[in-house]
Amino acid sequence: MLPGRLKSVPDVDRAFAREQRVSLSRGSQERTFLREVAGWDVRWQRLLFQVLLPIDLLMKHRIDPVALTDPQGHPVAFARPGGEQGSFRFELYHTGGASEPMAELELVDTQFNQVEVVWVGLQDPTGYRYDVDILPGGGSSLRGTAGRNLVAEMAAMQAGLAPGQVRRGIGGFGWLVDRIDTLMLCLNQRDYVARPLFYHMAILFEHNGFSYVKGKALMEEVGRGFAPGGVLRERLDGSTPFRMPEQADTIRGRSWAIHDGVLPQGWDEVHMIKRLGIKAGIDTAPGVPW
Repeated sequence: MLPGRLKSVPDVDRAFAREQRVSLSRGSQERTFLREVAGWDVRWQRLLFQVLLPIDLLMKHRIDPVALTDPQGHPVAFARPGGEQGSFRFELYHTGGASEPMAELELVDTQFNQVEVVWVGLQDPTGYRYDVDILPGGGSSLRGTAGRNLVAEMAAMQAGLAPGQVRRGIGGFGWLVDRIDTLMLCLNQRDYVARPLFYHMAILFEHNGFSYVKGKALMEEVGRGFAPGGVLRERLDGSTPFRMPEQADTIRGRSWAIHDGVLPQGWDEVHMIKRLGIKAGIDTAPGVPW
């Protein structure tokens, strides 16, 4: 009976149905920037920013994926405009009363009309906290870039953390990059950039499809330097806890050594880019475990 019913549909009705289709191709291709998003109604901002949230992580912590509240009804997801126009900080807490987010992301418009990832953080909210971001006198170390808490850093390194981490991670860097890709797609951005604050972050970006605007030669030089017979490996002389010889053989160990100043130059010359739909396939530390 079903085939007969389908055959009885008049051709004019089928033509009418085709006319009702709305093409999703070749619409407005103008890029949208964060400075424009800041002027949107909050409900439209919410619809946009929800693409960043992984439902499985929300459910793991009993967060309502639609209301974005914990079991007690407290809000756990926030988008905070930055101090400068065209920047946002996104925060996801595991409960409404948590003092720190378990996931955070900072994005900013650049002067070159691109969107830049300024910071990415994924941390286990139940893990022990290492105060690497707090100076011994109580001020902020700006994630270890404007001063160091050596005691806290040593404890964090011994616990298996990387520079800049205050708690152990929750994994999932890959899914966050996928969601940033989707966010950029919603903004009609074909690419976005990042300036990793640490060596291990550059490696993570590499593993998730980023290529280099600047700094690939430096990263390759670092790889050669930590290889057997390399100049950086020779500088791991045990003069500080962050320069032990065995650190040459892991990404995390290399990152601590670089954070400790083992490079002859500073760490501020690495600029990376992610093009939507493209995995660059770059690996400047092949075979080196985390």
